Amino acid sequence: MILIVLNLLVNLSSLYNPIPYFLPKTNIKEARNVLLVNGEYEMDTYTVFPNPTINKKGIISNSFINLKITNFWDACAYVHEIPYGYNSTSNDILILFKEGYGSCTTKHAVIATLAEELDIAVHKMIGIYAMSEDIVTGTNLILDKYHLPYLPMIHCFLIYDSYHVDLTEGNNNGKNHSIEEFLFTEKVIPNFCEKDEYLLYKKALKNNILIRKEMEGITMIDVLHARTEGISLLRSKVSYQ
Repeated sequence: MILIVLNLLVNLSSLYNPIPYFLPKTNIKEARNVLLVNGEYEMDTYTVFPNPTINKKGIISNSFINLKITNFWDACAYVHEIPYGYNSTSNDILILFKEGYGSCTTKHAVIATLAEELDIAVHKMIGIYAMSEDIVTGTNLILDKYHLPYLPMIHCFLIYDSYHVDLTEGNNNGKNHSIEEFLFTEKVIPNFCEKDEYLLYKKALKNNILIRKEMEGITMIDVLHARTEGISLLRSKVSYQ
């Protein structure tokens, strides 16, 4: 009977003294392996989308028709297959066609705009993921410099119903594997401008990411400086820019 009572007390004690999920702030390198994410998305292929014929309904529809691309799936295939690269601007919706390559921002802007023109419920999403050495080789140098458990970075993808599609999956985009876990996501208009993207990033840092346990003591300015270096690191791994 005494043994039973003692076991009961131990179990009750564990309820009131749970083991913390996050590792101590002082052990940054170990904390990099412990993440709670906002959402996990297994990416699907673009064939989950409807496949209507492309009619002359807007600037993007006309651009694909000029390339003799006549349905939505073929448009997705074209955007997926052109080289990954950082365009001279992401504010010009036609820049992908003009330069012949595109980033996650411009590739998904084109297809989300085409979907809007064809009245398909395919939307662009902005996500912030935890960039690490596992995802992008060389990241640890930045993390060590700014004492970060990971580097919050933006990535875009598309949603349709319950499906999630990344048209840069498999591209030579500087990442070692696909991004399927995000700290923050938000649906945006197709051609979400660079300024608004940056403002959304800062807002998400303040309201959703820097308040996390593993980010305790880390300032926004440090993350913003690290982000700049993270972008440079990614650019260094891409041929087109």
